[in-house]
Amino acid sequence: MTSSIRPALILHGGGGPATVAGIAAHLDADFRVIAPTHPGWNGVERPDDVDSVAAMARGYLDDLSSQGLTDVLVIGSSLGGWIAAEMASQDADSRLTGLVLIDAAGIEVPEFPMRDFFALDPRGVAEYSFHDAERFFRDPATIPPEQQAAQRANMATMRIIAGDPYMHDPTLRARLAAIAIPTLVVWGESDRIFTPGYGRTYAEAFGDARFELVERAGHLPQLEQPDALSALLDGYVAAGR
Repeated sequence: MTSSIRPALILHGGGGPATVAGIAAHLDADFRVIAPTHPGWNGVERPDDVDSVAAMARGYLDDLSSQGLTDVLVIGSSLGGWIAAEMASQDADSRLTGLVLIDAAGIEVPEFPMRDFFALDPRGVAEYSFHDAERFFRDPATIPPEQQAAQRANMATMRIIAGDPYMHDPTLRARLAAIAIPTLVVWGESDRIFTPGYGRTYAEAFGDARFELVERAGHLPQLEQPDALSALLDGYVAAGR
């Protein structure tokens, strides 16, 4: 029997599924939450043909189709936001009816260049990613070797699917205008990987999008300001946008 509960597909970024676990927990009471681990992350097998964000997007759309799911709300953080935007652009069957991007990658904005994440050391990652870097910085010396190995493998996958060209598809920005789904674009005001100016430009490229800035948050507002992020999600859902 097909469930009548609206599906919510939640897509994580390079940091893995733990970075969106709070969003999944918040929505669990009212949605059929689907929070996959991307191919190539945390030991999940990545088929050779899943070598781009566009391929990942096609795979997730195929999964929705195979399950007969419609009226799907898609929420993506960082790299997951790029996958979500690509899904909306490819969604010929109109399975998606809601789209939320949180500090998403995916487009090129020359006036607001992206920070090269791969060039940052662990301290730099914390300082560029978070409003409160000291709270979230982890000294690599304190991380167990097996966890460090998993992180290296995750980053290797991200290089394969999003490293060249770096963190964007040159065609995506022009395609966003054709997306008619009411879209919420949420950004941390202290994000220095993809700055708020980049985020505003992203929102302006859609046919129907609202931009919201979260204070005292960086690249992952769901971790630094979970209540503020949840309130924005709830308002979007309640208003149908």
